[in-house]
Amino acid sequence: MARHILVIDQGTTSTRSIVFDEAVFPLATAQQEFTQIYPRPGWVEHDPEEIWTSVVTTTRQALSTADLDVTGIAALGITNQRETVLLWDRRTGRAIHNAIVWQDRRTAGVCEEMEKAGHGALIAERTGLLLDPYFSATKIAWLLDNVEGARDAARAGHLAFGTVDSFLLWRLTGGAVHATDATNASRTLLFDIHCGDWDDDLLKLFDIPWSILPYVRDTAGSFGQTTPDLFDGPVAIRGVAGDQQAALIGQACFRPGMVKSTYGTGCFALINTGRTAIASRHRLITTIAYQLGGERTYALEGSIFVAGAAVQWLRDGLGLIASASETSALAAAADPDQAVYMVPAFVGLGAPHWDSEARALLTGMTRGTTRRELARAVLECAAYQTRDLLDAMQADMGSARAEGATVIRVDGGMSASDWTMQFLADILGAPVDRPACLETTALGAAYLAGMAAGLYPDPETFAASWLGERRFEPKMPEEVRARKYRGWQDAVARTLLRP
Repeated sequence: MARHILVIDQGTTSTRSIVFDEAVFPLATAQQEFTQIYPRPGWVEHDPEEIWTSVVTTTRQALSTADLDVTGIAALGITNQRETVLLWDRRTGRAIHNAIVWQDRRTAGVCEEMEKAGHGALIAERTGLLLDPYFSATKIAWLLDNVEGARDAARAGHLAFGTVDSFLLWRLTGGAVHATDATNASRTLLFDIHCGDWDDDLLKLFDIPWSILPYVRDTAGSFGQTTPDLFDGPVAIRGVAGDQQAALIGQACFRPGMVKSTYGTGCFALINTGRTAIASRHRLITTIAYQLGGERTYALEGSIFVAGAAVQWLRDGLGLIASASETSALAAAADPDQAVYMVPAFVGLGAPHWDSEARALLTGMTRGTTRRELARAVLECAAYQTRDLLDAMQADMGSARAEGATVIRVDGGMSASDWTMQFLADILGAPVDRPACLETTALGAAYLAGMAAGLYPDPETFAASWLGERRFEPKMPEEVRARKYRGWQDAVARTLLRP
């Protein structure tokens, strides 16, 4: 019998494919980075063909490493970078332009004009989102307006839109399936999260035709099957979820009030709010956490645009480190008397500020500042930003943030750093749980596909099997915590100042 699940984890800087066994344990992994394209300041693009090649290459490598062929695979799951936009020609399957990445800020001016025109309230009510270039709709409109012949091709029914999951589904199934799941649809500014369908008013507002949209399905279910030529036989596709929702599932945060925070390129914290779509009063976003059997579960989300990307900047932009793993030791050796802060607004600030024009700031430097203090500031800023989000979440959930009352489950590359996770616990004043399996995004996609295929158990049973690797308890005195956080708030205020 087929007792394994194959997962495609298509991220912002790399693609990973992972094979999980029947105990939801990762057996084999293959990873491939791809090019980050920056045509202008604030613009970020990916080559769709390079993404596709990375997917095919890593899936084949993972299967080979696991010594499996498709007869051993019960189902395939997909998790993906969200909000990134592609338009492709239905007749050829070729994208008409590079993918415009979620980090891209080229439509900031359009969003500001729409906000001034009073459209923000309708968008927030229907979608749970804010008018920001981060989300997909203004990117779609930009492609339709700036790629020669795109609008005419769309009117003729020749173009298809998708976030990365939809593009992969189309390619994997040989064009047989043009679909997405509810989590990815909820990030487009075009989807009514309350009724669970594309919204006519929003489509008209952004001038986007119905004809290019994918069908929206549950996060676990049937998404067709791969063409036999890809893996020497067909594989059923049974689960799709945006990366942060997949991580929420992989962390088994199925009960309202449970929180996870993922530290990858950016940082994304989600709190499960159950069947209630809570409208944020603190500039968080309301999103679909997952949809099973047609029933939607919601979450509040705080989106931080830069976390691990700041470490990459130290390495690739400044050349201060040779590898990301150096930062923890440097931070531990930093001068404790230097209060150096970094606000990593390289592409603006996300929640709870949502300032697309803000830019990165280093403050508090002295002549004695070295790369040790800069490394510490880069790691600390992820924790400070998480504190901003957790405070806003607790306020939106209707209860004051109590010291030590919140336990946060963490994952992503930065969560492997003991130094960073201890500082996170200290600045939150709350325990931080790191799971035994850090591949929680892929784990969530595996669970969805495996559950739909009948290989994995119900959510409650899956949650009971969640294993923690380490708990970080806060050790920092309250007066130190308060002083450090005031310094962070001052640095953010300086970042938001306009000349």
